[in-house]
Amino acid sequence: MLQQLSINNYALIDNLEISFDAGLNIMTGETGAGKSIILGALSLILGQRAESKYFFNQQKKCVIEGTFKVAGFQHLKAFFKDNDLDYEAETVLRREISADGKSRAFVNDTPVNLTTLKQLGEQLIDIHSQHATRELNDPEFQLLIVDSVAKHQSLLNEYETNYRSYKKLSSRLHQLIADNDKAKTDLDYFQFQFDELDKAGLAADEQEQLEQELYALNNAEEIKRKLTGTMYLLQDGESAVTLQLKEAGQQLLALEKFSPEVADLHQRLNSALIELRDVSSEIEQLEQRTQTNETRADEVNTRLSLIYNLQKKHRVSSNVELLEIQQNLSDKIQQVLFGDEEIESLQQQIKLQKDELEDLAQQLSANRLKAIPAIEKQVLATLAEMGMGNSQLKVEQQTTPNNELTKNGIDQIRFLFTANKGHNLAEMSKVASGGELSRLMLSIKSIIARYTALPTIIFDEIDTGVSGEVANKVGIIMERLSKNLQVITITHLPQIASKGQSHYFVYKDTKAATTYTQIRQLTGKERVVEIAKMLSGDKPGESALQNARDLLAS
Repeated sequence: MLQQLSINNYALIDNLEISFDAGLNIMTGETGAGKSIILGALSLILGQRAESKYFFNQQKKCVIEGTFKVAGFQHLKAFFKDNDLDYEAETVLRREISADGKSRAFVNDTPVNLTTLKQLGEQLIDIHSQHATRELNDPEFQLLIVDSVAKHQSLLNEYETNYRSYKKLSSRLHQLIADNDKAKTDLDYFQFQFDELDKAGLAADEQEQLEQELYALNNAEEIKRKLTGTMYLLQDGESAVTLQLKEAGQQLLALEKFSPEVADLHQRLNSALIELRDVSSEIEQLEQRTQTNETRADEVNTRLSLIYNLQKKHRVSSNVELLEIQQNLSDKIQQVLFGDEEIESLQQQIKLQKDELEDLAQQLSANRLKAIPAIEKQVLATLAEMGMGNSQLKVEQQTTPNNELTKNGIDQIRFLFTANKGHNLAEMSKVASGGELSRLMLSIKSIIARYTALPTIIFDEIDTGVSGEVANKVGIIMERLSKNLQVITITHLPQIASKGQSHYFVYKDTKAATTYTQIRQLTGKERVVEIAKMLSGDKPGESALQNARDLLAS
């Protein structure tokens, strides 16, 4: 239930805090005082879009905060868990809107997006206004009524989960068939390209090795000349490095007897000499292997030309990319060759899931059929209490063409109604006045509240078009409804206002040439005066006051 609502800088409201009670809360006030403004502010923390032009002060941000008591509503715990939110017995929803229109939303101080805020708000409060009676003709809403009374939410959740999976598989099948058909058309082209690459026998690092080999073949004479020159300097020349190192070693050998340190130096010099001889030997082998070979150079050139041409054709720059293209072509060819098998397997999987869905849809349909008589009976009974005893209601249940599966099953629900005996049943908006539609909606909402766990319901002048004893009956229905959940009602009718456990008065206050919307909870005596004013005007006489006392006492 909504425990407290705090509004800062919205419309005619500068700063306002309202604490609501459980049961039936009544909100009254003159037309234009700001009752709907309060609901507008509340709707912001329920996910409605905001515009900064409605700010009281354009230089400040607007902050709306609502505290909700959610303990006991176990189904909400799953929502908090699924959205990674901290579950609190007293949950706070907050919305902050800056002057430039930017908005931030929070649930228990955790930032959330507007969609999450809206989804949570829909499970906390149901706001019903006099203009919402058009909802009565919405097939989705009518189905919601039947499903609420059928009390098969777990079965409905199972169906919806399977249906989403079924649609996903069906979409995948359609895409697979389309891809397979296109692949069959392009098969010859794919096969030609694959064969060309496969015949080339490419290796990932082949290009680099061939380019290096070709460079060596094209420069063989220069390479041999430099290698020969290096060997001459190391060991073949008259002043070869190895000869000089050998002579230096002999000099050190003669000095070893004079200094132990010289022996170590002599050993290191011998090691360097051995290393240089190894280097010289390897250079000699390399020089002998380096030969001019025009035939091999032609072979390498031919191979590289093939690689370069393939890369140019496929608009890539490496063999790795060519091999990736080759693998991709192979996959496409395999898809054509084995795609029919995959399609057949997926079709069988879809058929099994469809069979399961059809079984679930039949169970949903049977449950709905059982719930319909209770809906008709309870709605008509409630309408009779509110002076519409001649009403007739028929809930039609038909199946979709060819029992086609939809997100809700195979049922099409239609409510047909007439408020007058002897008149044909028709869609509700076509055969009922505004007041009759309001009472019909109240009857339906009372049924939904009986079967679903909704913490709070708000009626915004749903009593339009009723008066007298009928208004009194409407108030009784609201009072009865408030036994199971919190009800907040904006009304202009004293008969309804007198039924509330708590009564709030909304009014305008002018200070320093600025108009503010204010609200206060009325005391017992103040309620008598307010209801008397609703009965007879701003200056009620003793008879109006007594009438007000009688209404409150009843």
